[in-house]
Amino acid sequence: MKILDKHEIVSFENDQLILVNNEDVSVGKMAKIECHLGSGHLHRGFSVFVFNAAGEVLLQRRSASKMLWPLYWSNACCSHPRYGESDTSAAHRRLREELGIRAELDFIYKFVYRAEYENIGVEHEMCSVWIGMAEAADVRVNENEISDWKFVSMDKLEKDLKTSPDTFTPWMKLEWLRLKNEFATLCPPRWQKRHES
Repeated sequence: MKILDKHEIVSFENDQLILVNNEDVSVGKMAKIECHLGSGHLHRGFSVFVFNAAGEVLLQRRSASKMLWPLYWSNACCSHPRYGESDTSAAHRRLREELGIRAELDFIYKFVYRAEYENIGVEHEMCSVWIGMAEAADVRVNENEISDWKFVSMDKLEKDLKTSPDTFTPWMKLEWLRLKNEFATLCPPRWQKRHES
């Protein structure tokens, strides 16, 4: 098993991403940097939420070197499948590359969003949302991608989202709202019990 190099470069501006239409049908490919410039181009992305056995949520703070939303808090892992790569393979690959985590992942839902970051760039994604389980001992952070990380309780996350919403990435806020309101029964047992009471 490959040990994560905490300084390994795993993301490149010339990575070829998958362009799609609103039905998620592939319509070509484009370099990552080009996908995110101008008005943006709709491309496939994915987002992974990781919980521990206590039902806490893993958050990462994005690296200061990120072009879009640097130093914002977000869910455990979010990125893009490369051209010719499946969403499933990409989600597992990126979870290993960013956090050193190997975990079973369950697909939850897919949605389209578009968000602009200052005058710098745009995320316009057909985003697949996944969940998985891991513990703090499993985490080995890639410092090129992540500046900080933590597990937090759902109550703490809810409080922070209300009091400091501008410190979180826009996709994370949209995804968390749907996970909480529509897919709670698919998430960890303690979350289910909390929503059933």
